[in-house]
Amino acid sequence: MLSVMPERAATIFTVAAFTGLRRGELQGLRWEDYGDGQLRVSRAIWEGHVNDPKTVRSKGAVPVIKHVAERLDFHRMRCGDSQTGPMFRNLSGKPVCLNNVLGRQILPALKRCECCGKAESQHADAKHAFKLDEKFPKWHGWHAARRGLGSNLYALGVPEKVIQEILRHTNVSTTSTYYIKTIPTQVLDAMEKLQLALPDSLSGNEVAIGT
Repeated sequence: MLSVMPERAATIFTVAAFTGLRRGELQGLRWEDYGDGQLRVSRAIWEGHVNDPKTVRSKGAVPVIKHVAERLDFHRMRCGDSQTGPMFRNLSGKPVCLNNVLGRQILPALKRCECCGKAESQHADAKHAFKLDEKFPKWHGWHAARRGLGSNLYALGVPEKVIQEILRHTNVSTTSTYYIKTIPTQVLDAMEKLQLALPDSLSGNEVAIGT
């Protein structure tokens, strides 16, 4: 997705994908919240209203990896080396609406015609029907980036309790139930382990492992 998204959308999605911040928390970010290798979550903006984060535990700091830091530093320079104010702002200097970023930058970048390469929104004058190019990734919502971070960390062997801390969930059960998705390769690896643990052949007289 990042390879086809234009800026500022690419930077916003980078932060979403590698910090796990919720949509309202992304909109609420200020430059004052960024420093010492972390993003401090102190507020959320929803439908134009500034609120506290979703839960008490949601308030906290999230580590910023090198890929995110490089994007944010470049974005800061594009914003005139801002030190205060909204991190992602519109032309009037107010926090950007992520629905507008989605509709104006992200979806046009992802939904392109297989025949001519034009975005669906720019296809009205084409002499052929719009056919979605399946080579481009599909958009599954801002929250999918948060769930994806949980699943990717789990696939890398990070303990569920640590993932809970990164995503700032109140209960680890929320993390394991809704934010950790077992990917097909993990399923195949698990079944391969089972296969290796079994004898070369099974007969009705052989007992199951562990019994």
